[in-house]
Amino acid sequence: MDIFNLLTLFGGLAMFLYGMRLMGDALKESSSGTLKTAMEHVTDNPVKAFLLGVAITALIQSSTATIVITSGLVGAGILTLRQSLGIIVGANVGTTVTGQIIRLLDIDAGAGSILRLFQPSTLAPVALMIGIVLIMFVQFKNSKSIGNIAMGFGILFSGLMNMTGAVNTLAESGAVEQIFAGLGSNPLLGYLTGAGVAFVLQSSSATIGILQAFSASGVLTFNAIYAVIVGIYLGDCVTTAIVCSIGADTENKRVGAVNILYNLFKSALVLVGVNLLHLSGALDGLWNAVANSGLIANTNTVFNLVCALLALPLMPSLERLSKLMIKDTPEQEEKYKERLDALSPVFFDTPALALRSCYDMLLTIFHASRDNLTRAIPLLAHFDEKVFQQIMAEEDEIDKLTDRLSRYIVDLLPHLQEEYHLSIIDQYYKVSKEFERLGDHAVAISEVAQNLNTSQSEFSQAAQAELKVLESLMWKILDDVELAFGRRDVEAAQRIEPMTQAVTDLVSKLNEHHLIRLSHGQCSIFADASFTNLLTNYKRISDACSNVGVAVVVRVRPELAEQEHNYYSYLHSGRDEAFNQVYDETYATYYGLLKDADRALAAKPDKL
Repeated sequence: MDIFNLLTLFGGLAMFLYGMRLMGDALKESSSGTLKTAMEHVTDNPVKAFLLGVAITALIQSSTATIVITSGLVGAGILTLRQSLGIIVGANVGTTVTGQIIRLLDIDAGAGSILRLFQPSTLAPVALMIGIVLIMFVQFKNSKSIGNIAMGFGILFSGLMNMTGAVNTLAESGAVEQIFAGLGSNPLLGYLTGAGVAFVLQSSSATIGILQAFSASGVLTFNAIYAVIVGIYLGDCVTTAIVCSIGADTENKRVGAVNILYNLFKSALVLVGVNLLHLSGALDGLWNAVANSGLIANTNTVFNLVCALLALPLMPSLERLSKLMIKDTPEQEEKYKERLDALSPVFFDTPALALRSCYDMLLTIFHASRDNLTRAIPLLAHFDEKVFQQIMAEEDEIDKLTDRLSRYIVDLLPHLQEEYHLSIIDQYYKVSKEFERLGDHAVAISEVAQNLNTSQSEFSQAAQAELKVLESLMWKILDDVELAFGRRDVEAAQRIEPMTQAVTDLVSKLNEHHLIRLSHGQCSIFADASFTNLLTNYKRISDACSNVGVAVVVRVRPELAEQEHNYYSYLHSGRDEAFNQVYDETYATYYGLLKDADRALAAKPDKL
């Protein structure tokens, strides 16, 4: 044994770990939409939850990621702690799939056998070639993610082959035998070794893979490795619990606690069960058998499956234990606590879940701002101090939500790799500012109402009638904003800008009419500034809505992202027939309503 063998061993280990990370990250990136949909449909049926946990972990190659995501969903109120129990058990079973893939190392095929296609020496270069072609020469929606999956798979097996080659050399020197010699007679040492390595690597799959690589030496036996495998369960679940606890609330921490309790139960069950079977002679044929890659993979799978079947009926007891370990803390009154908790950093590695949390928060901000507008406008006719204070309190909440969302978006951005996800987050950031501005305008309108009340002024009947026409168009635009963003309705998004232009022109008409009424003494001079401020706020509300509409259109047509100004200019140039049609219909309808209001009041003396 020399330094070069060790360099080959640790270099292969580095490749193996990087390949696993690359493949896992790419799988999470490309499958996060499926993952989001599946997890949101979990029921209280533990079997369904168990199967979901198995499937998701097999898909993303990481039980830690599955459980951490589950913890985030519990914290966000999407799942309950009880619903998460089956997923936790399933995730522990799903992680055994990686070992079953790695057992391809054991395939022994002749020169003419079709099995050679499944040997790592064939799979690795083929996967690497496919990956580099997809990354460098192919352009479709998920080509980069699929290419990274293939590259990760190829690098993983290349690293494994390097490790096994180095282990074979080390085995000839007796080094591997010396390392594992004491484990057969000392299960506790094996248990602690597995736990320590898994804790350092933060991956049970990677630790099992390393053990499978060492099995190529031919000196590992079942009695030397079973305790190592069991120890791996503890090391991995401690890492998971730590991640679940960072910045988490009580329910998040309980998910991590349940995972630790389950793995302690699993460890005790396997250690006691294996030793009882050994003492009874049931394992005589296996006890001193040479442990190859396949035996390690099968042992890991059998341990997990048997423990899962025995543990599922006991999960409510583990839930109660977790609640005894982690006591409820006094909840602070927070109106939007659930939405704020949903902005969890545990979703950063699964973009669809993180983006869904942003989307839900944006809709919350929009509805809060719109509700404030609904409260503010009636104050112009009948001022109510309690409603005014409610608007101010809600505005504080809107500001808090927007600030939290902005920080979350900034923190999420470095974790996004796909252009599609980057375009979505860019849209969300822009839209968050516009929705927050709607709330600002609600405050401004309520302050106009307060000033009118303080000065004991009021708008004339004609002014009130015209304002109602403008308000009705504003509500129509807000309806289309909800359709455009909430339902991703592009047709609704494209209607917003021409209607906004109609608002601008109607505001000009209302200003003209107001000046005429002032000159005739029909409107109070004391209400002049209030009326002008009100029109300005209505126009700015429509402008904010316009920006949301364009953001939705740009998401569908990303080529417009770099030329939004030109897009606005084109729309207002008169060359876009759809824009012209919506504008003409809107202006005709609402200008007609203005005329109807004026005619209705023409024969009546106006109030100041």
